[in-house]
Amino acid sequence: MKQIIALGGGGFSMEPENPILDQYILRQSLKKNPKICFLPTASGDAEGYIERFYQAFKQHECVPSHLSLFKPPSADLRGFVLEQDVMYVGGGNTRNLMVLWREWGLDHILREAYEKGIVLAGISAGSLCWFEEGVTDSIPGQLTQISCLGILKGSNCPHYDGEKDRRPSYHDLILHGLSEGYAADDGAALHFMNGELTKAVSSRPHAKGYKVSKVSGKINEEVLLTDYLGS
Repeated sequence: MKQIIALGGGGFSMEPENPILDQYILRQSLKKNPKICFLPTASGDAEGYIERFYQAFKQHECVPSHLSLFKPPSADLRGFVLEQDVMYVGGGNTRNLMVLWREWGLDHILREAYEKGIVLAGISAGSLCWFEEGVTDSIPGQLTQISCLGILKGSNCPHYDGEKDRRPSYHDLILHGLSEGYAADDGAALHFMNGELTKAVSSRPHAKGYKVSKVSGKINEEVLLTDYLGS
């Protein structure tokens, strides 16, 4: 089973007191004590971000680690990645993430991990990176189109309700040529299996996922049935 879980927002970095989405990600590995590796590339491997990851995941039954491209854990990045059960990509600058991944060959390694059945997950930049393209704020003050890995077809927009310009910018970009795709509110996650969306889940009662397309020159926004994971 090939899996990607794309978070519009949430998880340990945005909801430290609400671990529901992180627990959901861990469960998908089907391992009792899964190895989960954090990729903080988009944040420039920010030390505080890495520390928050360890603080959060030491509370769960898992084996956490991280992969820094500024201080690589091993000369054999491929071997290191393929030993993991879950790869969790953090938020930040998607443009920088893509440049560094391609320079280090991590784009090909992550695709191999996906084919092997290692769960790929991430928030914000770590959400849209898996798609063909998406909406990024990598350029300060602008929301622009960016090409990504293309493991998943179509486009992606995170923070759909969390940042006021995300939704209208995504609509405008689709009207002007961006491929149709999926958006997610903060607190919502899109779960793809074998390249197909199979489920939308959330850590907040009103967070949703969306299918967004262009029909007859107008935006069609379909609210997805989203399973709230809380009680």
